[in-house]
Amino acid sequence: MKLTVKAIVTALSLTLAGCASTDIDTLLTKTATADNRSSENKARDQYRHPKETLAFFGLQPNMTVVEIWPGGGWYTEILAPVLKRDGQYFAAHFPSDSEVKYYQRSLNQFQDKLANDSLYENVTLSEFYPGTHHNIAPAGSADMVLTFRNLHNWYMQKDIEGINEAFKAFFTALKPGGVLGVVDHRLPENRDSAKAKRSGYVKQSWVIEHAEKAGFILEAVSEVNANPLDTADHEKGVWTLPPRLALGEKDITKYKAIGESDRMTLKFRKPE
Repeated sequence: MKLTVKAIVTALSLTLAGCASTDIDTLLTKTATADNRSSENKARDQYRHPKETLAFFGLQPNMTVVEIWPGGGWYTEILAPVLKRDGQYFAAHFPSDSEVKYYQRSLNQFQDKLANDSLYENVTLSEFYPGTHHNIAPAGSADMVLTFRNLHNWYMQKDIEGINEAFKAFFTALKPGGVLGVVDHRLPENRDSAKAKRSGYVKQSWVIEHAEKAGFILEAVSEVNANPLDTADHEKGVWTLPPRLALGEKDITKYKAIGESDRMTLKFRKPE
């Protein structure tokens, strides 16, 4: 029997509602495997480990959660349904007044995604860019702020100040006791950060240092997104690896065998 989009959405909503009293692992499993996610997105779960990552951060369905720069909505497809009934999801996307064409296209595509699926009717769109757009959610309202593979962008664009501004905005939005979850491409500690600035990789110790300077407390570290095959010294940086494969067909078998990047997964907390 062929299901319509409406039927799929209705079935998923009923399933999630029925899981309100179940554990988060069960809820995330149902959401991550739901039919609203494309096969292409599901194929990346082996590298991104969304269920395990969100469980590590302590996600609960009644939380107010802010995701920074959700891009095309890869994590939105999981977070929004989980939070739809009892929580709130803020998608802090690119600024609507940005003159960067890529930002404009990405934001427009994300808005179309939200408009065309009732799973996202409880999503609130906000804006973030370090130094100019910090109102990601009302101050002191968020239980959790999540950023996936973004810190290196702000470092490349605005140097250390971009990172400091980002952490300050996250700290402001969080409630006392709220969680900041960070995932990013990890540079080996024995490498020169300045020389690797354009690579897309950053040191884990460096991220911890700047988060703590902003007032956060490091609560836990997970290796759930680690990849020991990644040496982090590729010709075109992290974009040499899947999914970008920036070198095209050159050594493509080698880079596909490595898989996506080695990533740090850090859980910080705003003091009570």
